[in-house]
Amino acid sequence: QVQLVESGGGLVQPGGSLRLSCAASGFTLSNYAMSWYRQAPGKERELVASISSGVGITNYADSVKGRFTISRDNAKNLGYLQMNSLKPEDTAVYICYAARRSTTYWGQGTQVTVSS
Repeated sequence: QVQLVESGGGLVQPGGSLRLSCAASGFTLSNYAMSWYRQAPGKERELVASISSGVGITNYADSVKGRFTISRDNAKNLGYLQMNSLKPEDTAVYICYAARRSTTYWGQGTQVTVSS
């Protein structure tokens, strides 16, 4: 079965850290560009970070640059989003996305809540 499954979300205090994982099954994640999106209540889905296939060129939204790091473990067919110095405005559902040409996959998302 082809799917992306996120994990690692939860409740964290401001300034804390979380690492999200994105597990791919049924396809080789390293052959795809991978991205993390987030969606907060009442807001549009926002691209947070992306990593290209192959050499793994990364890009980040200005709001997370310097705090978040996207990466991939090709041997485990996993993608990650390391989130440091979290802020309340980072609260959202974080969703993994993979794309290669016209083939795209979305995960179901994992909730991240930043609150004291």
